[in-house]
Amino acid sequence: MFWIVILLIIATCVFFPGLWVKHVMEKYSQPADRYRQQGSGGELARHLLDSFDLHHVSVEETSDGDHYDPGAKAVRLTPNNYSGYSLTAVTVAAHEVGHAIQDSRREALFLARQKLVKTAMVGERIAGIMLVAAPLVLMLTRLPQAGVITIVIGVASMALSTLVHLLTLPVEFDASYGKALPILQKGSYLHDGDLAYAEKILKAAALTYVAASLTSLLNPGRWIAVLRR
Repeated sequence: MFWIVILLIIATCVFFPGLWVKHVMEKYSQPADRYRQQGSGGELARHLLDSFDLHHVSVEETSDGDHYDPGAKAVRLTPNNYSGYSLTAVTVAAHEVGHAIQDSRREALFLARQKLVKTAMVGERIAGIMLVAAPLVLMLTRLPQAGVITIVIGVASMALSTLVHLLTLPVEFDASYGKALPILQKGSYLHDGDLAYAEKILKAAALTYVAASLTSLLNPGRWIAVLRR
């Protein structure tokens, strides 16, 4: 019974953030045409970037999740947010523009995050090597402890991406509350009464990466992808 309770607590901690983020995003994606007269998420992103003289930053549609790519200098939005007219669409667009602003200003936390993300990618590659090597190490040494240590190192490396996202949460919250929220508020881009709901969406946007990385820890597909690298 004790272990069942522990497993339920772990499962809740891992899956609840992702479920909450998904719930918030879907809830405020309706009505889908709420901001049709003002413009889509992609159009708002373009307008905001231009207003900050970030004409070189492109706005693109993607299927890989809403994000800002500092290497390509591109704000990328999923189809529903790029072409959509919902509160979620315009709010998420503002959040990603917030990251573009951080990049343009060369803010220290944003730059540190980029370095940490690269470190996490290396860590995941190490995880793949360690997990593949575990059976071989066990066979060669015939020491169960060696195999266990190898697997532990692999698991720790896999968890590095989650740790990175936790450490860089200030960057996400700044994009939401330090950049996007004041822009939406001062620019009068939202309908009356929508600001409070936009704040919930901005919180969900800030937690998106953490929620996804937590879920990936128990996602077999994620482990297979790492092992194939």
